[in-house]
Amino acid sequence: MTGVRTELVFERAAGCPVAGASAEIPGQVTDINWGGGDDTVTEQVTVDSDAEVDEFDEVFDYGEQAVYEFERTETEPCICEHIQMNLGPITDVYAADGDLHVTLHASSVDGLRDLIGDLREDFGSVSVEYLVRSADKVEEDDLVPVDLRQLTGRQREVLETAHEMGYFEYPRTSNATEVADALDIQPSTFAEHLSAAQGKLLDELLET
Repeated sequence: MTGVRTELVFERAAGCPVAGASAEIPGQVTDINWGGGDDTVTEQVTVDSDAEVDEFDEVFDYGEQAVYEFERTETEPCICEHIQMNLGPITDVYAADGDLHVTLHASSVDGLRDLIGDLREDFGSVSVEYLVRSADKVEEDDLVPVDLRQLTGRQREVLETAHEMGYFEYPRTSNATEVADALDIQPSTFAEHLSAAQGKLLDELLET
């Protein structure tokens, strides 16, 4: 079996109170937990003590950190619950600067790809921040990390669009001109961004 570990980033996550709160305070919102009952979901989060979250209720003070709580109805969309229902448990989740970061494991790339497509339809912009793919009978030295944080936003957009349009498939289902048109850029500009992105990723893989 070939599995993957990935971190997904939901930019300005629509409908997520935790992500919204993180845009108004310094630092991260962590230890996000939730539980349901009587058509209501109660969520608790942890923030630094100097980061007051006005829209939530403080329930515990650790000194350097504080725990806040809020309620929402079960009918409201929730990114984390959607992932758990359609793929499996979440390994970690936190929010910062209005973005929601979700780390999870998937048994296959295909399952993850399908999930990302659904998430984009329901919740807007989703990007892959980090991806580690394992192999059969994997040893620690066999893990292949791909850290997309080294790419610029434009390079990531070019790479993702080319992949979605089948540019890397064999035989190709789209050419450079078609991908460039989808991105509203010139083919030469597409080639420059793609070459830069591939160079960065190949440098990392070969060094690893």
